[in-house]
Amino acid sequence: MAATVANGNGMPAQTALNTYVGFDTITQQIEKKLLKRGFQFNVMVVGQSGLGKSTLVNTIFASHLIDTKARLEADEVVRQTTEIENVSHFIEENGVRLKLNIVDTPGYGDQVNNDACWEPLIKYIKDQHSAYLRKELTAVRDKYIQDTRIHCCLFFIAPTGHSLKPLDIVVLKKLSQVVNVVPVIAKSDSLTLEERQAFKERIKAELHFHEIRLYPYESEEDDEQEMALNESIRDLIPFAVVGSERNVVIDGRPVRGRKNRWGVVNVENENHCEFVHLRNFLTRTHLQDLIETTADIHYEAFRSKQLLALKESSQSANSPPSQSQSPMSVSQ
Repeated sequence: MAATVANGNGMPAQTALNTYVGFDTITQQIEKKLLKRGFQFNVMVVGQSGLGKSTLVNTIFASHLIDTKARLEADEVVRQTTEIENVSHFIEENGVRLKLNIVDTPGYGDQVNNDACWEPLIKYIKDQHSAYLRKELTAVRDKYIQDTRIHCCLFFIAPTGHSLKPLDIVVLKKLSQVVNVVPVIAKSDSLTLEERQAFKERIKAELHFHEIRLYPYESEEDDEQEMALNESIRDLIPFAVVGSERNVVIDGRPVRGRKNRWGVVNVENENHCEFVHLRNFLTRTHLQDLIETTADIHYEAFRSKQLLALKESSQSANSPPSQSQSPMSVSQ
């Protein structure tokens, strides 16, 4: 029988190695397998037409991935409901292959009566959780389950300079319960720097007042560096961004930006907007955490609720029928 040597805390004792073993290469082995399989990231964009949702996504991933769904002609039919459109692309960078699923929601908030316009969004997100759960519970399941769960929802706020609309507050509340929500102020170059900062502060106050919990969440597992990084992200939310797929020339150098009669807005200049902070947040620091948080928090909550409901329905189906009460007992 094998014996376990433990220290006073009941934990395994730390033992020094006499020579190099080689198990430190396990991270390289994992990386090799992951690179071979590739990665997947599913992002949903929510906001009214004309806020530049398609342009911003294309700007973040430095490629033309989706076309605008806004009405560009007077004779185009107005959408009567919120539609869901899914576009998939494979993109590769330095040997890392990423399958990017972009879920667009054209028609959201565009009607005169927007009652329950968020319901198709919530239903779609929950349907992806349900599909994953069904595959997970299959007796003979795939080695790698196709993951269509939404990892991030970019919520676009119109740059009114005033405050959140009542519809925005309702939808943010609903979405934040089922998905990682990242709010952004669209086309922030329409605001002065002073207006932009005041607008951000009012939005933060409203989010706090209505107890809307946004990503990134606080976690006891975070170390000091991760806690400091997340705190800096919370200070920036909502990100005031500008998107552009066009290059303009500044000092003889082409940059992505927007040119008007007053000058040029460089989308990658931190003094002009917070696009760089959003891009770094989504792709360079929190991409994997967004995926893991979806699985560990949102999907796990959905899974637990579904399995508990299944257990209760199974117990009620197997329990003997209760005896009907007598008139005496009813009167008592």
